[in-house]
Amino acid sequence: MLSLLRVRQLAIIDELEIELSPGLNVITGETGAGKSILVQALSLVLGGRARVGLVRSGAEAAEVEALFQLPDHPGLDALLTEEGVEDRGELLLRRVVSTSGRTRAYVNGRLATLSQLGRIAGALVDITSQHAHHSLADVRAHLEALDAWAGLGSHRDALRDRWQRLSELQTERDQLRRALSDRAERAAFLRFQIGEIDAVAPESGEEDHLTEELARLSHAVQLSQGALELERELAGAGEAVAGRLGRAGWRLSELAGMDASLRDLVQTLESATVEVEEVARELGRYGNGLRADPTRLRAADERLRALRDLSRRYAGTLDHVIERRAAMATELEQLDGAEHSLDQLEARWAAALDEARVSARGLSAARKAKAASLSATVSAELADLGMGGATVRVEVEPLAGGGELTVDGAQLTERGMDRVELLISANPGEEPRPLREVASGGELSRALLALKRALAGIGEVQTYVFDEVDTGTGGAVAETIGRKLAGVGAHHQVLCITHLPQIAAFGERHLHVSKRVEGGRTRSHAEPLTGQHRIEEIARMIGGTELTDTARAAAEEMLAVGARGEPALGALASGRDEALHR
Repeated sequence: MLSLLRVRQLAIIDELEIELSPGLNVITGETGAGKSILVQALSLVLGGRARVGLVRSGAEAAEVEALFQLPDHPGLDALLTEEGVEDRGELLLRRVVSTSGRTRAYVNGRLATLSQLGRIAGALVDITSQHAHHSLADVRAHLEALDAWAGLGSHRDALRDRWQRLSELQTERDQLRRALSDRAERAAFLRFQIGEIDAVAPESGEEDHLTEELARLSHAVQLSQGALELERELAGAGEAVAGRLGRAGWRLSELAGMDASLRDLVQTLESATVEVEEVARELGRYGNGLRADPTRLRAADERLRALRDLSRRYAGTLDHVIERRAAMATELEQLDGAEHSLDQLEARWAAALDEARVSARGLSAARKAKAASLSATVSAELADLGMGGATVRVEVEPLAGGGELTVDGAQLTERGMDRVELLISANPGEEPRPLREVASGGELSRALLALKRALAGIGEVQTYVFDEVDTGTGGAVAETIGRKLAGVGAHHQVLCITHLPQIAAFGERHLHVSKRVEGGRTRSHAEPLTGQHRIEEIARMIGGTELTDTARAAAEEMLAVGARGEPALGALASGRDEALHR
């Protein structure tokens, strides 16, 4: 529900704030006072087109804010989640238009795109005016209206579930088909690469081992000579290290015989002598066993070059090449079994398509069965609204399209196989035409009011706005329009700009818009009317500028009639419920 609308520096509005209530809110005032500017302001904050000319002369920017109290509605909750809106209690939309033509949009204080603003606003407000015919004037909404009227939500849910399953299978099938179309080429490529790797047959860690071996073979003579020289120096005759350590150990033993504290050092020196002798023996074995081997040197060098060349071709380490080979082998195995998988997937997809077709046919039949009752109900509403010669036809036709997803020649979508459009014949003998082609703004507004009356209490949109629903009417028809608006107000918030007292009298909240010249500038003002002030305004609308006791008495009577409510609403709801069970 729209609870507050604040407008700054827009057209003749300097700064204006209006509070709205549930039910029917009426806005009255002299022509040119700024009533329709409020609708333009609301359209602007809901994502409508911005014109620089709307910015008040002398101001840098115009600003509109709309505060909504949000209902608990699953569809709206899902939309807000999708758009990243967290606070579900209140929603503040804000739009700023500068004289440079730049425009900014905000949702709960955070910058938003105009498309985001439009998507959120579309679920909150429906505007019918000379400047904007939203929602139900759009043929895309007619299918939703018929389904809502007919109570086909469970049918739609069943089809949507089957459609989603079908779409998932189709995506999986198409991906496998594409893979199979390139399978021969891909399989050949994989086999070539696997063969190339297998020809080298790399092993993990092999490159490091070969690098060490090459270093050893390349310096075999130097390593052998050096090892044998060290052996002689450590354990050879004469002044070798091991002999000198032995003599030092004998002398230290003599000293330890005189001082027992030296015994540990004797043991340490003996251990050192043994370790030196062991090192000498190992060097001897190493030096005597190492021989220059040109043949092995060439083989190791060629092997290392082959491994490094393989790593370069696959842009990674040798372990990466080995991992890549395993992955390619797995993919090749999958490709070899893909044909059998495709056959199974095709069968599952065909079964899912048959199930979706059954749901779509059932939904289409239900729509066609209910279309006539919706047509009759809306036509009856039009008659009450002074369009007695008008008739509405709800047309249910196959949805044009082609491809695999068809039902009896019609395109299959998650919403079914039908194209639904409301056609209206404003006068007897005229061919029905789409709602959007109705020339008269007043006729279109009343047609949409009739449809909204039929759909009272249905749908997630909580606020309806009517700007010119009273165009070309008066008397009893105007009173009927007031009753109808009040009836819609029992289920939705309604904002109606009107020039007729018969309609204004039914408002649960009455706002009066006026303009004054202050400081040489024209400014719009809005104030709620109650009690005697409201009687005076209704009397002014009845009798013009000269207020008489007769006009005041008539105003009081009109307000009394409006206060008694809308007796036809219950009958309308019963009629729809009865239609649902036919």
